[in-house]
Amino acid sequence: MHALPTAPEHAALFLDFDGTLVDIAERPDAVMVPDELPRMLERLARQLDGALAIVSGRPLAELDHFLPVAIAKAGSHGAELRPVPEGGTEMPALPSPPAAWRARADLLLSDFPAAFIEDKAHGFVLHFRQAPEAEEAGRRLLESLVAEAPDAFALLPARMAWEVTPRGANKGTAVASLMARSPFAGRVPIFVGDDVTDEAGMAVARAAGGLGLRLQDVFGTPDVFRGWLASLETRQARGAAA
Repeated sequence: MHALPTAPEHAALFLDFDGTLVDIAERPDAVMVPDELPRMLERLARQLDGALAIVSGRPLAELDHFLPVAIAKAGSHGAELRPVPEGGTEMPALPSPPAAWRARADLLLSDFPAAFIEDKAHGFVLHFRQAPEAEEAGRRLLESLVAEAPDAFALLPARMAWEVTPRGANKGTAVASLMARSPFAGRVPIFVGDDVTDEAGMAVARAAGGLGLRLQDVFGTPDVFRGWLASLETRQARGAAA
């Protein structure tokens, strides 16, 4: 791990949730959010004039549950966008997978009962963290499903999971959309994530002259990253008071 980076002036922060702000849990509903994290993010967003967004594969409803604070959020890999914390949700027109796909994935669980499926607004995720022997069978099945509509859907590898997701929305499109509007426009983007699904967001941030940082390579753990954010909040507060 290298020395921790210094945030550029006029930065805009785009932060993944699972595995980045919080540790990965055995199940999505079991994630533990440190008590101080939501309010710290809200204070930091305020110091950045609102230019902080959570960009996650989770639906917005789940992000609101775990982070019930007034910050911008993008959920479901960019399929749900709320640029203004108190505003409405923007949802691009995206396809949903056929019900038969979900049913075929359910059949797989009979062979791997410790695996489970998480439903999304326009797709679903096969989690095999508790059944690593399901990885290859799950990949083959979901690849075969996506192959039935390759122009509409893609298969995303994630940490101990496979996700069927619609094409046309990803974390890169979410970052690009936010960067095109206030308060993000004109700032230097910093995207921090831990997974393959974050790479599109990293790429857009780099292309805009900012930073795309993989948590494991730069910070090591979510705890270290949260410490970096806390120190950034302190520096921002001192700068505002100077």
